[in-house]
Amino acid sequence: MSFFIKKKSASMAAGKGEKSAAGKRKADNQGGKGRPQKLNKRQSEEISSESENENDDAQVRKQKEVEGDEEIEETPQEKKLRLAKLYLEQLREEEEKKAEDEEFESDLIAGRLQEDVLEQKGKLQRLIAEELIAPDPAEIRLLRGHKLSVTCLVITPDEKHIFSASKDCSIIKWEVESGRKVQKIAGGRKGTEERHVGHTGHVLCMAISSDGKYLATGDTNKLIMIWEAATCKHLYRFTGHRDAVSGLAFRRGTHDLYSASHDRSVKVWNVDENAYVETLFGHQDAITGLDCLGRERCVTAGGRDRTLRVWKIAEETQLVFNGHESSIDCIQLINEEHMVSGGDDGCVSVWSVNRKKPLTTVKRAHGLHGDAGLEGPYWVSSVAALHNSDTVASGSHNGSVQLWKCGPGFRGLEPLFSIPLNGFVNSLKFSNTGKFLVAGVGQEHRLGRWWRMKEAKNGLYIIPLRRQNKETMTTEQ
Repeated sequence: MSFFIKKKSASMAAGKGEKSAAGKRKADNQGGKGRPQKLNKRQSEEISSESENENDDAQVRKQKEVEGDEEIEETPQEKKLRLAKLYLEQLREEEEKKAEDEEFESDLIAGRLQEDVLEQKGKLQRLIAEELIAPDPAEIRLLRGHKLSVTCLVITPDEKHIFSASKDCSIIKWEVESGRKVQKIAGGRKGTEERHVGHTGHVLCMAISSDGKYLATGDTNKLIMIWEAATCKHLYRFTGHRDAVSGLAFRRGTHDLYSASHDRSVKVWNVDENAYVETLFGHQDAITGLDCLGRERCVTAGGRDRTLRVWKIAEETQLVFNGHESSIDCIQLINEEHMVSGGDDGCVSVWSVNRKKPLTTVKRAHGLHGDAGLEGPYWVSSVAALHNSDTVASGSHNGSVQLWKCGPGFRGLEPLFSIPLNGFVNSLKFSNTGKFLVAGVGQEHRLGRWWRMKEAKNGLYIIPLRRQNKETMTTEQ
């Protein structure tokens, strides 16, 4: 009995202790007084502000929940409409970008088409002469391999190789970058024509087709040889001229070959079919040079008949031009309607096919002889033109190659700079892009042995042509 009474009184004591502790905490919260403490104004404002922030947060959460419900509740039609608008916007952006690209491409194409039209009309003149910088003599490379004077050369359309020929009757294929010989077709002795594959007479001229497939060479034995340019394999032999073959040119874009000879005739050949086409007559003296571009026509220099002629093959007609005072030894087309010529009167002349007289002439282009016993100007033995531009070059035996700038409308020639080269400059060719000029030099003139320059070296000179950083301009003349 006493056991249970003691336990109960212990539990009652614990309850009183808990009540007293709770009362003490309550009193502390009330500031030690029995009644609630009154809040001051500042405390009530703080409590009000906190409650307002809580309300705002609750409203934001509620709004987000509402928006989420709205997104979730998007109907299939609304979704399709939204995706369709997005797709149309993407298409519009793509079309705008495509239109900009097409406009840029159309401008490029229009520019190219305009140049093509001007080129076909013979009125294209790219103004690059003023950009050219005279090369450092140390940059000029000499390639030697021929025993006698180099008479002619051509550069392949890809500008990777050069073919040259000489009075030693040989043909050499060179690599431009390294300057090494790729292949050599040796010349043969006179009288071995029947068994020797190659030339046995001085090679005076050569030409390469615009696709680089065929190489044609002509010699003093009246023969034209056709070779496969890639392998130097002999393909055909054309006969028909009655004297030395002095000029060859392929019509651009075709395998039609034009040839000129000292027999005063021009012949037309079809290399693909290994066939002769026709013969044209008109010159009164040996033809010394020939050239052509894309039109079905060619131009020739008539030597001592002192005329240039434009042959219209399809119409079987010819135009005659006069202006030089003596033998015309070289000719080159600048574009379809303009050409440059040189002769032993020391003159360099620029012509238009629409005028019978030169547009401009520079007399004594390479100066006068200073040697005792020799009078008159240095002969102009070769000319070259950078096609569809205002830049031409001429060579002689005065020890230099001269570069010229054609004026507007080709009505003027201004000297740019000269490049020192010793010997007879018998052939000059610009690369298609104008990156370099190649000169074929020898101790003797291409067409004769009137005198010899013993100090000269027989070979090829590769002359780099550097430009200033200026944008190339094009004009219509």
